Amino acid sequence: MPKVTRMEIDLSLAKQITEKCVDQAKSINVLMSVAVVDMGGNLISFARMDDAEIAGQTLAIDKAFTSVSNRIATKELADLVKPGGDLIGLNSGDHGRYIVFGGGVPCWDQDKVVGAIGVSGGTSIQDHEIALVGLKVFTDALKST
Repeated sequence: MPKVTRMEIDLSLAKQITEKCVDQAKSINVLMSVAVVDMGGNLISFARMDDAEIAGQTLAIDKAFTSVSNRIATKELADLVKPGGDLIGLNSGDHGRYIVFGGGVPCWDQDKVVGAIGVSGGTSIQDHEIALVGLKVFTDALKST
């Protein structure tokens, strides 16, 4: 069986994603933190805008970690962790590291998640939208390979 070659998020691409997210955050006047992790949830790139909230560092990294480990955008987890949801209690797992509101998106290469982006500092909707800006950088790089 032929070996499948996967896109990897290297430091160069992670920096491009981070920088594009920061630029977009500046354009909407929201101070944010941005994290990019690899398929194992390991931090590759991080930026915290001057004067951004201090919690943003942890939240951005944990949103990316949550997204890569669950293979889903964090905003989509909110309903799943409510009483009666399929993943009730997930948000208390891994010592509270799983984040279940917007700002984390997985980076898919075909059928495999190869990393994720986490953004924190705005509203849940703003965080998700900025993460999608970073995701476009990833998908554009994926198309060019």
